[in-house]
Amino acid sequence: MKNIQKFFKNAMTLTLTALFMRGVSVAFNVYISNKVGAEAIGLYTLLGSVYGFALTLATSGISLAVTRMVAEAMGKSNDKLIRSSMKRCLGYALFFGFLASALLFFLSEPIGISWLADERTVRPLRLMSVTLPLIALCSAINGYFTAVRRVAKNAASQILEQSIKIGATVVLLTAVFPSGIENACTALVLGGAASELFSFVVMLSLYIYDKKRYISNSGDAVEGKKVTRRLLGIALPVAFSTYARSGLLTIEHSLIPKGLRKNGSTREHSLTVYGTLSGMVMPVVLFPSALISSFAGMTVPELAECMARGHKRRIKYICERVFQLALIFSIGVSAILICFSSELGQVIYGSETASLYIKLLAPLVPAMYLDSTTDAMLKGLGEQFYSMNVNIIDALISVILVYFLLPIYGIEGYIFIIFLMEILNFALSATRLMAKTGLRPKIFAWVVKPLFCAVISAVISNSIFSRAQATGASALVFHIAIATAIYMILLLITKTLDREDTRWLASIFSKSS
Repeated sequence: MKNIQKFFKNAMTLTLTALFMRGVSVAFNVYISNKVGAEAIGLYTLLGSVYGFALTLATSGISLAVTRMVAEAMGKSNDKLIRSSMKRCLGYALFFGFLASALLFFLSEPIGISWLADERTVRPLRLMSVTLPLIALCSAINGYFTAVRRVAKNAASQILEQSIKIGATVVLLTAVFPSGIENACTALVLGGAASELFSFVVMLSLYIYDKKRYISNSGDAVEGKKVTRRLLGIALPVAFSTYARSGLLTIEHSLIPKGLRKNGSTREHSLTVYGTLSGMVMPVVLFPSALISSFAGMTVPELAECMARGHKRRIKYICERVFQLALIFSIGVSAILICFSSELGQVIYGSETASLYIKLLAPLVPAMYLDSTTDAMLKGLGEQFYSMNVNIIDALISVILVYFLLPIYGIEGYIFIIFLMEILNFALSATRLMAKTGLRPKIFAWVVKPLFCAVISAVISNSIFSRAQATGASALVFHIAIATAIYMILLLITKTLDREDTRWLASIFSKSS
């Protein structure tokens, strides 16, 4: 029971942190969109697609490798193995971090001018390259703290990092780069760079302190070559498959504005539409996933340790519980987004277009949330290579569809592609998880009953909202809270969450062992 309590308390720490961070991020996005406009957001999102590929090269599967290797060493009670694993993982991260930094710096001009077809992207890309070695090392250290289940240090670092980023960006936008789309992107990049430097200093200090306090030199002798082979065996398959997927995603995102222009939009309008959907709406749709994604992330070291100890029943139990909670939660979120889409778009961004996109994407929420949850559990079970192959297939088909459909159907074609690929990705991942663990979703209890509860709660809360005729952010938050409370009550009344579920949840947070 103590292990279960620790697992869920750590997950709750990450959940609350992620929820806070995403809330701050959405608020910050509102500020940025009002300050620089949707076109600048679109250009920055386009930059992010290239930076995402460079970031993938820099991190190269290192966080997962550290988490699994340290968790497995803990399962064997071998501190020497932990130290040896971390030494090699940090060296691996440093090598790929500098490699990615050099490539992005020297290739920024041909990428910006020839590929992205926008010279305003060159300077921000060069500035972005500087942060990559620091991010790679932080990724390795984050993996360590996840594995040893001391995630509060990750959480504290993330909060401080976000605070530095917001403060630096606001100063740069108002005092140093007050006008111009290229200047706005430069300010955003420099703000992020300042926060990454600060985060690295904090994380490195915490890691050194933690290692001295908790990791001794006890354990069996370690053969360095075996540790290196284990590191490469985990990280490289993830890295190469992630390179392929990230490269395809970069191509896809660069094709979107081009496809919209071929459909008849101007460069400014295509960037505005792209920025609204990808840079403004998607963060809102994904915001609630912080409440479940942290639980899913914590399953990686938990399942890896269970695998090392051969605890098959515990593996199935954890997977069933996390899958069930993710499904029930995502159905409720989907209903709320559909019900309050108009108000969310208006209150957050003052945009009817944003409201429309929120409503269109809301029915996809269960597949989106469950896909990320399932992928995390598969990584914990050593199925990261399968997950990456699925993601590569997803990205490849997306590129092909974007290339052919967007010039004909415009943004509607892109939304169709998002639906098709999210559902396909989830179906393939869920099938693999069920085959690996023996998990069998209970359709009536996990889908039909929550869906009924979600519809009823949406109807009741929408009726209350309409009659109250209240407007503004506070009224919207209040009515969403009412809808959530009604949903939870209905889940209990219909026994979608039964006594076993409530006893299990209560036991997690009880003080007794």
